[in-house]
Amino acid sequence: MNTDSINYKRPINFGWLLQMAWRDSRKNRSRLFLFISSIVLGIASLVAIYSFGFNLRQDIDRQAAELVGADIVISGNKPLSPQIQSLVDSLGDRKSTQRSFVSMALFTKNQGTRFVEVRALQGDFPYYGSIETTPASAATTFRKKQQVLADRNLMLQFNAHPGDSIKIGKVTFAIAGILDKAPGQTSISASVAPVIYMPLSYLEQTGLMQRGSRINYSYYIKYDRKENIEKLTTNIEPRLDKEDLSLQTVASQKEQTSRSFEDLTHFLALVGFVALLLGCIGVASSIHIYVREKLKAIAIMRCLGVKSTEAFLIYLIQIVIIGFIGSVLGAVLGTLVQQILPIAFKDFLPIEITVEVSWASIGTGILLGVVISLLFALLPLVSVRNISPLNTLRVSDESVNQKRDPLKWLVYLLIVAFITVFTYLQLNSWKQALSFTAFVLLAFFVLTGIATLIMWLLRKFLPLSWSYLWRQGFANLYRPNNQTIILLVSIGLGTAFISTLFFIQSILLSRINLSSGGNQPNLILFDIQSNQQQQVVDLTKQQHLPVFGMVPIVTIRLEELNGKNAAFYKKDTSKHVSRQVFSREYRVSYRDSLVSSEKITAGNWIGKADPAANNIPISIEEKFAQHNHIKIGDKLLFNVQGVNMETHIASFRKVNWNRIQTNFLVLFPKGVLEQAPQYFVFTTHVPSTTASAKYQQAVVKQFPNVSIIDLALVLKLLDDILGKISFVIRFMAGFSILTGLIVLVSSVLISKYQRIQESVLLRTLGASKRQILIITGLEYFFLGSIAALTGILISVPGSWALAKYSFDTAFSPPLLPVVILFFVVALITVLIGLFNSRGILNKPPLEVLRSDV
Repeated sequence: MNTDSINYKRPINFGWLLQMAWRDSRKNRSRLFLFISSIVLGIASLVAIYSFGFNLRQDIDRQAAELVGADIVISGNKPLSPQIQSLVDSLGDRKSTQRSFVSMALFTKNQGTRFVEVRALQGDFPYYGSIETTPASAATTFRKKQQVLADRNLMLQFNAHPGDSIKIGKVTFAIAGILDKAPGQTSISASVAPVIYMPLSYLEQTGLMQRGSRINYSYYIKYDRKENIEKLTTNIEPRLDKEDLSLQTVASQKEQTSRSFEDLTHFLALVGFVALLLGCIGVASSIHIYVREKLKAIAIMRCLGVKSTEAFLIYLIQIVIIGFIGSVLGAVLGTLVQQILPIAFKDFLPIEITVEVSWASIGTGILLGVVISLLFALLPLVSVRNISPLNTLRVSDESVNQKRDPLKWLVYLLIVAFITVFTYLQLNSWKQALSFTAFVLLAFFVLTGIATLIMWLLRKFLPLSWSYLWRQGFANLYRPNNQTIILLVSIGLGTAFISTLFFIQSILLSRINLSSGGNQPNLILFDIQSNQQQQVVDLTKQQHLPVFGMVPIVTIRLEELNGKNAAFYKKDTSKHVSRQVFSREYRVSYRDSLVSSEKITAGNWIGKADPAANNIPISIEEKFAQHNHIKIGDKLLFNVQGVNMETHIASFRKVNWNRIQTNFLVLFPKGVLEQAPQYFVFTTHVPSTTASAKYQQAVVKQFPNVSIIDLALVLKLLDDILGKISFVIRFMAGFSILTGLIVLVSSVLISKYQRIQESVLLRTLGASKRQILIITGLEYFFLGSIAALTGILISVPGSWALAKYSFDTAFSPPLLPVVILFFVVALITVLIGLFNSRGILNKPPLEVLRSDV
């Protein structure tokens, strides 16, 4: 009877396979623990981010109405026309009006001044949620009296209390209470410009509504009866668009807020995915050496009649179970970590985030962990199918690896497809997803090529004149059973990812270098009216302060681009012109020369123009032009305070926005806008906080409409904001960095089992412990150094591309963290390599050879 035929037809016994997988793992669980540890942190970071995103979406859905405060909000930066006013009057059952603007506030008790956002309110707004105050009654009482509500941080800054007085413009108000919370307000926005609520009926008396004043008009509409808001807004939105008015509903607010924070959660998920990819490198390297160790055991099973498929399934079951356990541990850790993220983001969010267990996120994380660990484990695991009974007589697995296996190419394809699709889901851009995948593949091929080249060079050109220890140490890199390729690839890729994270952090967290030392400007005054120019300058000189130029600013709107209006570009998306190009207000200036913060990059600068000309030459900031596909020679029709002006783009400018001076997207030549309604801005330098307070008090008392920005305060706030952003990014990047270190440790640690035979042989031939330590140290130092250096060099072009094309900023790699990373990786590689040899050096060679390692 043909036993091969019987063996082939024998059905697979999954119970027996599970039993064999369990028995085989008993002596190898410490090594399989390295496999678990590689993926735990990656899964933890993804589950934490997915759970945070789940809770965020739920809370946005629940609190969207409170963010808006009404069913419909109509807003713009100019009073309503009679036609639109009639439309607004016909809407809703209850209405409120708000006019908001920035101004200076003066605390009369201590003469302290502060740049604030004033909200002049009339009506019962908000209709959803509430304005929270201390005392609670102040939210109601201030509306009909000469009283205000002041932001809590503002009150603390000036040691003010309810009942104190505060002056806004020409009117002195009593402080009715402390503003604790307002609809849609975040801690960050309140820090930049603290909010003060006042009754709208007193706005005219403040004298702040002057020609050129920048005031935002908002109209809040509430329906008590049932109304189809979506259908209603569809009908009235075209009319509002024509008047440059924005329309907001609970549904649109929900969509806008969700979209804003989806970008954040997708970015953080990509950071978590990097951690998981690093873990997968550990998986692939662990299983690769694990399978090589099991070569003879598998060959013996094949001699006993086990089919190649069954041998493959035994180890596949081990991997799936271990991967599942690691994913569950990661999901548990991620669920705990999600408690921290709302605390880290609370200052940036306009809503309160609740923390709930997201079973969908946990399930996704576990499934993702099992799938991706299985994919990467399959690479070395598929070779088990090619192990024959004859391998019991063979010394190495070279014959196994030399066989061409189409299934391996399928696994490669699945891995590449998985990385690409997952990255696309996070970035929502095939271009960026393919670029990320290409970076991973390039890094892999470069490291593999370098490892192969090093082995070839050492085999051919290793100098015979070197000492025995040096020759032995370097020869280990190309001898049979060497781990040069696997270690160089895993350590190098881990270092590349970690280095890239350092570079990305440097890009995202780079501070704006605004120096307030020396004689650089540190105060900005704006909203200066034409008839106040000389008086403000005289006051500044009386205080013995410098004046760095009075810059005129004119507010204009874009009506047409190349003869087409906003409606045309809204329909024809192929033109790649943003809707904001038409909806935004442009604050422009005019001059006959460039300043030090700008230079012409294309076209010709024209500094003067004939006011009677039909087509005025202008200059556009180059990045703004690139983003909206605007070219030299394009025609722009601007509405200048009710007067249409035809212009054409004569030049592009590169602007250094980090310089403390007035910079503009659009710049006109002299001779055209001088008669347009305008206000003026100028900067000065104050030598101390005392001088700054004295000067600001004098300006606010004499010119209450003039607003002042203290750059020292802005810098402090900027440091606080960036510090909080820094914490979030470093916290999430920490998962990737820790995973990279775990992979580094496990990659070197598992190589122990490949070096035992060589080290024991050297001991048998009489080598001392010191000699073996030197040989091992040289081998691992060379491996760690080359891998770390290659990984860092690979990360540089990738990080440069991210800086240029994704973050649109200059790339300045931080040298110190990268140098430290190089030495840390090399040192860890050497230390773990030496640690691996400890067990061999402390035992007799015969005992080591007898032990089942």
